[in-house]
Amino acid sequence: MTNFSARRTMMVDTQIRPSDVTKFPIIDAMLSVKREDFVPSAKREAAYMGENLGLGGSRVLLEPRTLAKMLDVLDLSQDELVLDIGSGLGYSAAVVSHMAQAVVALEEDPDMAHEAEEGLMAAGMDNVIVQTGALNEGAAEHGPYDVILIEGGISHIPEVILGQLKDGGRIAGIFMDGALGEVRIGYKLDGRVNWRRSFNAGAPVIEGFEKHDAFKF
Repeated sequence: MTNFSARRTMMVDTQIRPSDVTKFPIIDAMLSVKREDFVPSAKREAAYMGENLGLGGSRVLLEPRTLAKMLDVLDLSQDELVLDIGSGLGYSAAVVSHMAQAVVALEEDPDMAHEAEEGLMAAGMDNVIVQTGALNEGAAEHGPYDVILIEGGISHIPEVILGQLKDGGRIAGIFMDGALGEVRIGYKLDGRVNWRRSFNAGAPVIEGFEKHDAFKF
C-alpha cells in the first residue's frame, strides 16, 4: 500500500520549503490536505509529483510549488473571503480553507464540481462553497472577494472578474506568453488593479482567459 503521508511530507520538504515558502499556515495546510483524494482516481500515484497534473482539456492541477508560492505572496489571513477560480476536484480550495475564513470554489465542469463537493465534505471542509458556473464570469453572487486565485494559465482577465475583487484586495494568475509564463499579483486600489511580477511558472491557458486580438483589416 502506498504511503501517501510520507509522500506528502516529502513534497513539502523537497518542493515547498526549498522554494522559500516557510509560512506556517501554508506548510501546515499542505501537510494536512490529502492531495491524493483530490486528483482523478487513475492519477493518485502521481499526486505528489512536482509538475502540473492534467485534469482534461486545458485544465490542470497546479504543481505544489506554484500553488504554495502563489499563496505565500497573497499572504492570506483568517478573516478573508477567497474566490478560487478553476478549483477542479477541490485541492486548492481545501488548502486555502485552512488559511481563510471562507472559500468559493468555482468550477464549470459539473462532474468535477460534484467530485469536489463530495471530497471537500468527506475531508470536513465546511467553510468551502462549490459553485458551478463559467470560470470567466466569476461568482458575483458570493462576492466581493478579498482574494481571487486563478488555477491555470491566463492571457487576459475579464473585467467582470476584476470587478468582483474588493478595493484593497489581491488577485493572482499565471500570465502566459507562448510557452513561458510568470505569476503576477494584482493589488486593487481606488478601483484599479496594479500588477507586480512575482515568479516564473507555467500552465495551459484556461478556455475563456485567452487574449483576443483586435480585428485587423
